[in-house]
Formats: sequence, C-alpha cells, structure tokens
Amino acid sequence: MPPALLAIAFLLVITFCYGGLCAASPFGDCRKCRGWGHAITTDRKGKTKRGKDCRRCKATGKRIRVGRHLYNVAARLHRDGTR
Repeated sequence: MPPALLAIAFLLVITFCYGGLCAASPFGDCRKCRGWGHAITTDRKGKTKRGKDCRRCKATGKRIRVGRHLYNVAARLHRDGTR
C-alpha cells in the first residue's frame, strides 16, 4: 500500500472517530478549569479551597466541542437556506 493512500486512510479513520465522539458526547471538559467549574487555590496554611468561578465555561465545567460547534453552524446555515 502506498504511503499516501495509507495516510489518507488514517486521516479518514481519525475524522470519523472524532465525528462519532462529537455525536455521542457533544460537550467536553473545559480546558481552563479541567472540568471543575472553578479554580483551585490554597490558603496560607496550604489547604486547598475553592477559588473563583471559571469565566470561560460559566462555572459549568463543560464546553462544546469544536466539531460539534462546526456541525451546529453548518446545520443552522442549511436550515436557514432551505426555508
């Protein structure tokens, strides 16, 4: 099998797997707060405590995946264009 054909097949498999992941689980953990929804800070004694709420995910800990966002944009564009 030529290397170019192998690379194309590999990219197609990766694309379909990511598409399946976006369809099955459209929301992933926030990259800033790692899914906690808030920052973890320590006090003077070294004990961990809850910090400020995450502004990126609005304290939910979840963010929409890039692939799901692109699918939503394409579906909205198609829906608006076929009315």
